[in-house]
Amino acid sequence: MDFCVIIPARYASNRLPAKLLKDIHGKPLLQYTYENAVNSGANTVIIATDDKRIEKVAKNFGAITCMTGDYHSSGTERLAQVAEKLALKENQIIVNLQGDEPMLPADVIQQVANNLTLSNMQMATLCEPVLDRRQYLDPNCTKVVFDKFGKALYFSRAPIPAFRDEADFDAALCFKHIGIYAYRVSFIKQYLTMDSPGYEQVEKLEQLRVLNAGFAIHVTPACTPTGIGVDTAEDLEKVRKILP
Repeated sequence: MDFCVIIPARYASNRLPAKLLKDIHGKPLLQYTYENAVNSGANTVIIATDDKRIEKVAKNFGAITCMTGDYHSSGTERLAQVAEKLALKENQIIVNLQGDEPMLPADVIQQVANNLTLSNMQMATLCEPVLDRRQYLDPNCTKVVFDKFGKALYFSRAPIPAFRDEADFDAALCFKHIGIYAYRVSFIKQYLTMDSPGYEQVEKLEQLRVLNAGFAIHVTPACTPTGIGVDTAEDLEKVRKILP
């Protein structure tokens, strides 16, 4: 299948500055993410960044890069600029892979691209089971609920689904959203015309704009565990202990 992976790579990070350039066993974190994308079967992998320091490091390990503005409020907006600069075709499938996911397997990247085609929905993403009550209650862990057809109903930092009786909590009914997306260039451009609803602004979840506009997002569990994304120094240390 023909798909392209674009990795939005910002230098700024509130909780762990310059995290994409942090060293993991002699390689920058971003390189692990890039190599997984290359191994996914993607026709092209592009690192989209607003910072010359990231551009320089990415080119050093052989990546194709595209410089973007520093004004984008989401990864999807950054991808839209890349698509315009590179004149990508309207029907080109793009996988939006966050640069801070060095453990996310190549099979998962390919899976979300396949799901976009098979579902006939406008956008595709993935999830995995919530581990425990602590993760369920963590606002840094985005939860998702979806119907029997794999159509997303809502994404939230709040604990959803909510259990009326606390004693009834069942982690098997709860899913953590994995922040990887697949969509076509034409839909990315359409995204830029959508209004930002109030609940997107308070949740800080860009996918809620898509649901608010009436479009369908396909969600299914990832085909294999996705590992640890790096948001904090603690996450970085965990990843260093796992990756070779």
